Amino acid sequence: MSDSFPVKTIISPGRYVQGKGAIHRLGEFLKPLGGAPLLVADDIVWGLVGHDVDASLAAAGLPVRRENFNGIPSAAEVDRLVAVITDQDADVVVAIGGGSTIDAVKASGFLSGIRWVTVPTVASTDAPTSALSVIYTADGAFEEYRFFPKNPDLVLVDTQVVANAPADFLAAGVGDALATWLEARATASAYASTMAGGLPTLTGTALAELSWDVLWDNALPALDAVRANVVTPAVEKVVEANTLLSGIGFESGGLAAAHAIHNGLTAVHQTHGLAHGQKVNLGSVTQLVLEGAPTRDIREFIEFTTRVGLPNTLTEVGLSPDDEKELATIAAAATAPGETIYSMPFEIRPAELVAALTSIEGYARTVRAEAGLPAPAPHGH
Repeated sequence: MSDSFPVKTIISPGRYVQGKGAIHRLGEFLKPLGGAPLLVADDIVWGLVGHDVDASLAAAGLPVRRENFNGIPSAAEVDRLVAVITDQDADVVVAIGGGSTIDAVKASGFLSGIRWVTVPTVASTDAPTSALSVIYTADGAFEEYRFFPKNPDLVLVDTQVVANAPADFLAAGVGDALATWLEARATASAYASTMAGGLPTLTGTALAELSWDVLWDNALPALDAVRANVVTPAVEKVVEANTLLSGIGFESGGLAAAHAIHNGLTAVHQTHGLAHGQKVNLGSVTQLVLEGAPTRDIREFIEFTTRVGLPNTLTEVGLSPDDEKELATIAAAATAPGETIYSMPFEIRPAELVAALTSIEGYARTVRAEAGLPAPAPHGH
C-alpha cells in the first residue's frame, strides 16, 4: 500500500559551522560527539592546518590521533580506515581535507558504526554535507555510490583556510554547485526520487535554486578575493552555496543528467586529471543542450562558466568531437542502469547523448569568440 503514496523528504547534517577561524573551535564542537576522535588527513593538509587542529583539540581535552589518507576513496582504502578505527577504538572519525578524504571517511565511519565529522579545507565539492560517498577504482574511475542512513554529525568550514587554497578549487566547487539547480528542476519536473529516498521537498528544491542565484551574483568577486587569500562577504556566500546549499540541494533536490555525464567522463582516461566540478560543468552544458534550453540560457551559461574558469568544451577535458570511441564509452557509462540521467523528464539514449556532447564544441567556441573570451585550451597536452 505504501508504494502507492511516495513521500517527500529532506536530509541534512546535524550541525553546520562556517566562518573565518572556525577551525580553532573544532575541539569545542567535536567534544559533544565523542572523546576518542580519529583524524584523517593527508600530509599536505596536515602540514597546513595540523597545528591549529592540535591546539583546538588539546584545549577541549581531546587526544590528537591522526591517520594518513592515501589519495583515492577506493573500497580498499575505506576498509583500511575501518581497520585503523577499530584498532584505535575511536568513537568519532574526522575527515580533514578535500572531497576524496571526506568520501573515504564517511564510508569508513558508517562501516565502523561510529559518528563522522567533515572539515573541508577547500570548497570544491558538496561532499562534506551528504549522506553518501562516491567510491572509485584504484585508478580513479567511478565505481559506485554508497548511501548511508544519516549525514555527517558536524560539518565545520574555516573560510580563511578555503581562501588560502588555490582559487581553482573554489572554481571547481562553483561548477559542481551550478549543476544543483539545473538537476533539481529537472528532477522536480520528472517527479523523480532523490538521493534522500523520496520525492523532492519544496525546501530542497528552493535551496538548490538559492545556490544558483548566490553563485551568479558572487562567484566572480569571490574568486578574485581568494586569489588574494582574503575572506569577504562574497567568499562566505560562495562557500556556503558550494557546500551547504548545494549539498542539501543535490541530495534532497535531485541529481539528473549533469552528474551522470560526469560519471561517464570518468570512464575515459583523458579526464582523470580534472576536478569533479570541472567534469560536472561539462555535464551541465550538455544537459542544457539535451533539454533544448533557450539559446540565450546556454550562451549565458557558457560565458559565465568561462569567466569562472570552468571547462565547457570537449577540448578542455582532453577530448575532441572526433573521439567517437571515447564519446560512445562516456555515453554508455552515463546511461547505465541506475544512473541519475533517468531522473530527467524524458528519455535520453546513448546516441542522443553523443550528439549533444559533440555539438557543444563548435557552439561554445562561437559563443566565446563573440564574447571576446579566450578560446579553449586543451587539457592534458
